[in-house]
Amino acid sequence: MSVTEMPTANAGSVKPARLIQYFTALSVTMGALSFGTSIGFTSPAGPMMNETLSGEEEMMWFNSIINMGAMAGGPMGGLLINVVGRKGSMLGSVVLSLSAWLLIIFGRNFASLLSGRIIGGLFMGMTSLVVPTYIGEMASADIRGALGSGFQLMVVIGILYAYLFGAVINNWRVLAVVCAIPVAIYGVLAFFVKESPTYLLSKGKEKEAREALQALRGKEYNIESEFKMLRETQEALTRNQVTWRDLMQPHILKPVIICLVVMVFQQSSGVNAVLFNLGTIFKEAGVGLPENISAIVVGTVQVVATGIAAPLLDRAGRKILLTGSAAVMAISHFALGVFFYLKEEGEAPGWLPLTSLMVFIAAFSLGYGPIPWVLMGEMFSLEVRAPASGLATLTNWSVSFIVTLAYDPMKVAMHEYGAFWFFGGVCTVSTLFCIFVVPETKGKTVQEISAYFGGPAVTQSQEKPANEERRTEVV
Repeated sequence: MSVTEMPTANAGSVKPARLIQYFTALSVTMGALSFGTSIGFTSPAGPMMNETLSGEEEMMWFNSIINMGAMAGGPMGGLLINVVGRKGSMLGSVVLSLSAWLLIIFGRNFASLLSGRIIGGLFMGMTSLVVPTYIGEMASADIRGALGSGFQLMVVIGILYAYLFGAVINNWRVLAVVCAIPVAIYGVLAFFVKESPTYLLSKGKEKEAREALQALRGKEYNIESEFKMLRETQEALTRNQVTWRDLMQPHILKPVIICLVVMVFQQSSGVNAVLFNLGTIFKEAGVGLPENISAIVVGTVQVVATGIAAPLLDRAGRKILLTGSAAVMAISHFALGVFFYLKEEGEAPGWLPLTSLMVFIAAFSLGYGPIPWVLMGEMFSLEVRAPASGLATLTNWSVSFIVTLAYDPMKVAMHEYGAFWFFGGVCTVSTLFCIFVVPETKGKTVQEISAYFGGPAVTQSQEKPANEERRTEVV
């Protein structure tokens, strides 16, 4: 290598600052924790709401209607991130979530409670799109996977948060107040984060974009090569307006379809049907432990497993974790089905349901929980990221709504064991899809991923800075 090709001393000796990126990711993923409390709320609150909700049908709608709100929240977030920005969208979603909790706290009838859940769903849909998009844009390549997986980690911490307080609070309105506290904290923290450099460049605010990127990478880090790539990408997007015909190009269409299918498999695994009805499942299984304690055990396993997944994403890679996750979930569902089948026939081992659910949640948290959201931030080309992310989020929550609403009718039609065997079959098909279709994206830039699907090759001027940056990121 000639002297002129050598990276500068500054570029070679200074890596992007990580502490500011960790704190920024923590601040925005408080939104994920906040919607985790909405998911976890129904498990402990359900038995307390018998006087307000009349019958299993109203409880079923209270559990599942939040997904319908999330279905609308995803596309809404996809529009807003390009109008008011990533930060503005996050702050706007806080208003929605606080309004939702107020409707639940002060609601006196089924309609007001249902309205609160729908508005809370809007918050969840927006958050599940905006926060992964923001993290994917602000994170440096060396820790992008770990920071992206932090989204799912905070979701499961939020679920456990609701389980823990639900075990000691015997009033569902007080529990709703406690579950609203993380939203307020999220609003304060999101107010102080830097706007996405990518968004600022898209609005022609080059000075602000440079300042934001420098703040996120640390004042000692040379951002010139990375900023040049961002600017060149944005200029190319401005020159080439995307049409519907362009969306049919393989390098755009293939990753979108893969992400959509992964989102379908994530929710078809039955995870939300299980989480929303955890107390009921343990009650029907006749587990010796109190329902709240069993839920806390499963929630704790979920948090620990998701925490383990964060560093593994940038070491083991996305593909192997996703494949292993689907395979183990399938085995867990089949085992749970066996338990309920034996229970109907007579005796069944009492340890099996709790063990199966713990293994299922651990497997989901290691792979299918965080990775679909990470892939959404990595695989979508910048020119279609907003609408494609909106479509992916809409798909995710649509399937979640259908599965959650259909869970009770499935149990009636197929028996409890049949429902779990159905979910096990879906996870088996998902395993094969991961093996043969899903690519590995670990350590690859957006441009490299696009090139893998047949997109424009990385130019020499782009390739060199990318390589230089990667050298500075290796410990």
